[in-house]
Amino acid sequence: MLKKRIIPCLDIKDGTTVKGINFKGLINAGNPVELAKKYEQEGADELVFLDITATLEKRKTFVELVKNIATELSVPFTVGGGIASIEDVRILLEAGADKISINSSAVKSPQLIDDLSKEFGSQCVVVAIDTKFADTGDFVHIKGGRENTGIKTLEWAKIAEDLGAGEILLTSMDGDGTKSSFDLRMTKLISENVNIPVIASGGAGKIADFEMVFKQTKATGALAATVFHFNEIKIQDLKSELKSKNLTIR
Repeated sequence: MLKKRIIPCLDIKDGTTVKGINFKGLINAGNPVELAKKYEQEGADELVFLDITATLEKRKTFVELVKNIATELSVPFTVGGGIASIEDVRILLEAGADKISINSSAVKSPQLIDDLSKEFGSQCVVVAIDTKFADTGDFVHIKGGRENTGIKTLEWAKIAEDLGAGEILLTSMDGDGTKSSFDLRMTKLISENVNIPVIASGGAGKIADFEMVFKQTKATGALAATVFHFNEIKIQDLKSELKSKNLTIR
């Protein structure tokens, strides 16, 4: 059984860490390099860096910032935002990323998943899925959550796996930033229907939320931002509490 991972996320806009609710109302959450150092020291198992407006602004990820963060880390570091080619990935890996996360570009060109997994190995390729319930079901959204693709979330998760994704980062847009708990229904659905690791994201508000997502779904990672950025939950306290609940934490 894979050990469960606690993963802070740095959502980056204009070079600074931001956080909002349901992908809106972004506020400054601190210096990304300082936060990365802090999370490393506190015992984070991995770190995710998402340049959340790179795709919308049709530009590449902040490579220099990636380099600056990577120098502070020894834990696995995933980078996403504006990635659309093998060359984009090569640049980020050379800058210090261990894995890359693709979202909008993968939906627009699914072949990219296959190309990247063959070039760099599936363990390097994380497919991020922003999902939101809309009328008749759960649908994939792209461009920072602004565009409903009309693609069913479960259908896309299976396609991503078949094409060579090594991991899925599943973000519930309905839960994002609300601190109302992870979307257990959606996380359970996806994690039980693919054979690759699934990271739950969106909605963490208290330690019990992490316990529930690990006990009630097959997610192997839990990602959060707000509760870590604003010191509402300390990572070492979280991991200690989860271990006391007989969960196998990395």
